[in-house]
Amino acid sequence: MTTATLEARTTTDYDVSDVEYLRHGNKPLLARVFKPRGQGPFPALVECHGGAWCMSDRQSERLRHEYMASHGIVSIALDFRSGNEDRYPASVQDINYAVRWAKANARELKTRPDLVGLSGQSSGGHLAMLVAMRPRDPRYGAIALPAGTAAQDVSVRCVIMSWPVINPLSRYRHAKRDLAAGKDWGKSIIGRHDSYWGNEAAMAEGNPLLALERGEKVALPPAVWYQGRNDVQHDYKDPDSDFAGNEPQRFCAYYKKAGGDIALDYIDMERHAGHTPDLTKTGDLFARMLAFVDKHVGA
Repeated sequence: MTTATLEARTTTDYDVSDVEYLRHGNKPLLARVFKPRGQGPFPALVECHGGAWCMSDRQSERLRHEYMASHGIVSIALDFRSGNEDRYPASVQDINYAVRWAKANARELKTRPDLVGLSGQSSGGHLAMLVAMRPRDPRYGAIALPAGTAAQDVSVRCVIMSWPVINPLSRYRHAKRDLAAGKDWGKSIIGRHDSYWGNEAAMAEGNPLLALERGEKVALPPAVWYQGRNDVQHDYKDPDSDFAGNEPQRFCAYYKKAGGDIALDYIDMERHAGHTPDLTKTGDLFARMLAFVDKHVGA
């Protein structure tokens, strides 16, 4: 464990501020930065909120950000363009930029460029992994840093995913099948997929799982998938695939086959379709995340 990480584990106080990291026309995009007190440098996580690509903002999932900061990790909770107004890959471009922005401003954020990871919940987990796997995609990196800023890459030390929508195409079809069977959770999900993706071809292209199955040359940072139990929206079998397991097992198998290091970690948390996850009832999830960061960023 590094000296920086040892200092981080004794830090309990932190500061919170909203910072404009990017602007589209007259619309600013803010990052809510939870920054431990102390000299640092600290590990940092660029955080991507969930909400089926169309809902929520940087103020979502506050409990996780507070826990990370109180345990010595800089948590950078992002606003990014919503699928209600801007389709794929708009939000991916914003997150790609945010990683480079964090590295360019690492000193002010009390971190270092080599200590930056990505984290996301549900659709945010999908976005985090997609940005991490395609760090050199020119579409995703289309937004330039300000003139005079040193160039930064988008490689990250790790990716933390909480019940990610890792295969948007299969989840879209899964929601349609369940809706036809009288399960109402799919109704709103289908509309948000349509709003963000536009069509199934885009869902297949911007798809971390299918990218691995296609044999794409992608980056494979150390990753973890945290999955609650009885979660029909994220932990299901794709009938269009001949893989024997559910989508979490399928993704992890292909990630490992491609040479990546990933863990699938089930947690004592019930997920109920159609309801926002209650982060007060996730057991020791945040502590597990902290241990993962210590292993892959603080080592």
